[in-house]
Amino acid sequence: RRARCGPGQWPAWRGFALPAGPDLRHFLRAAAAGQPGPSPELPPEPGSNPGGPKVYLETYGCQMNVSDTEIVWAILQKNGYARTKELGEADVVLLVTCSVREKAEQAIWNRLQHLKALKARRRQARAPLRVGILGCMAERLKEEILHREKLFNVAAGPDAYRDLPRLLAVAESGQQAANVLLSLDETYADILPVQTSAGGTTAFVSIMRGCDNMCSYCIVPFTRGRERSRPIASILQEVRMLSDQGVKEVTLLGQNVNSFRDLSEVQFQSVAAPGLSHGFSTVYKARAGGLRFSHLLDQVSRIDPEMRIRFTSPHPKDFPDEVLQLIQERPNICKQLHLPAQSGSTRVLEAMRRGYTREAYLELVHHVRDSIPGVSLSSDFIAGFCGETEEDHLQTVSLLQEVRYNVGFLFAYSMRQKTRAHHRLQDDVPADVKKRRLEELIATFREEAARANAALVGHTQLVLVEGPSKRSALELCGRNDGNIKVIFPDTELEDAAEPGAPGRAQPGDYVMVKVTFASSQTLRGVPLCRTTLSRAAASH
Repeated sequence: RRARCGPGQWPAWRGFALPAGPDLRHFLRAAAAGQPGPSPELPPEPGSNPGGPKVYLETYGCQMNVSDTEIVWAILQKNGYARTKELGEADVVLLVTCSVREKAEQAIWNRLQHLKALKARRRQARAPLRVGILGCMAERLKEEILHREKLFNVAAGPDAYRDLPRLLAVAESGQQAANVLLSLDETYADILPVQTSAGGTTAFVSIMRGCDNMCSYCIVPFTRGRERSRPIASILQEVRMLSDQGVKEVTLLGQNVNSFRDLSEVQFQSVAAPGLSHGFSTVYKARAGGLRFSHLLDQVSRIDPEMRIRFTSPHPKDFPDEVLQLIQERPNICKQLHLPAQSGSTRVLEAMRRGYTREAYLELVHHVRDSIPGVSLSSDFIAGFCGETEEDHLQTVSLLQEVRYNVGFLFAYSMRQKTRAHHRLQDDVPADVKKRRLEELIATFREEAARANAALVGHTQLVLVEGPSKRSALELCGRNDGNIKVIFPDTELEDAAEPGAPGRAQPGDYVMVKVTFASSQTLRGVPLCRTTLSRAAASH
């Protein structure tokens, strides 16, 4: 699904690089700033009804919400709705929302004021505008959403999208309608999402929903429910479809992606549960049965040797050696892992219910680097969690220095209702202290990322071209295997497979680039030739 909710999936609100395609990075940044991601320009959809009610979709927050937007549109298109990119034309406005932090929810309430005025004007001009709020915020705040200023007509939680046609029909009669029931088995496996941007080079494929980890700070288990995985067969069908469409990079998406467990095939329901990473534990009992993430990763990577495979967001506890070995062996599985730490203090990690110590986490980092030489690492960190002392904060600073991540997602703690922290802990770190600690973490991350990226200067990187650089039409932008942005001049290049046939690189092409400059977020270099992923791997 084109374009992370759980750790590592959030947009980099402080301006860090995002693990997503070019079509998404723009509106994820905008969403982080409290602005919506507008419906992109779309060609006419096959099977859509140009004369049907027009729906306008806005997406806030993580890539999981982007994936949900595509599911919603697939359902509505099948039920006779037409899509519009113009808010003023819409009969229905649907906001796909995020609840992970207070700032994310405040963006929705701010948007409400504009929609309130639009709705008042529409009431006088033609049929009333129907406004719906979907996703995590609908799940968390149904009563407040439906009664606050009576603006919203529809509220649908993440597991109720199939019910949207009925809810909108009820709302058309002037009533409010809601369905926020969470499901133990809904994965939308039978719905092939309708892509929101035609011709892109990257895509996201949702493989599971929900989370069972119950970290004390996290709202996700309460807004998206328990973990359940899609059948592998439906995932493979979607990836094949994307390959046929020319997509060159797929990211497998879920709240806790590497705990994937497909129970759809009876013969695998008694398979023993894999062991956790050394020194890690869970609040729940390990469950036997099902095809696991290593099997899925193996099957997906075999579909198209020219398609890169990434996955996010994982939990550090679920990295058995077979997964690490597979990443090392397959040229098209990116040598890039997200290892969300959240804190460098064992005491804070215990309060967060993360299931590991600082020492166990560092042991995993060393094991990963021994298993996958040259691996690129990213992580999440929370500044100012409940009870965090200055010493705890300095331990997080030192973890950033010791590990030296390539990409970081760092945020000040925002307490959420329903979570264990809300019931058991005190949000006792003052806002100004959170801000100062976050700034120190960001500064440390940037220093270390700049050092990590500087080690690539003088080396050649295989870059998947995404499109023109936003700063110059004379340059192209893409990502290397480690998910770091690479910018290089748009010039005539030889094709490694066809010497003597120069041409300019296009989105979706692989280009060998010699790195000449590195910062904490970006590499710059000189393009050498166009090539293929397989050819580059063979010559490595």
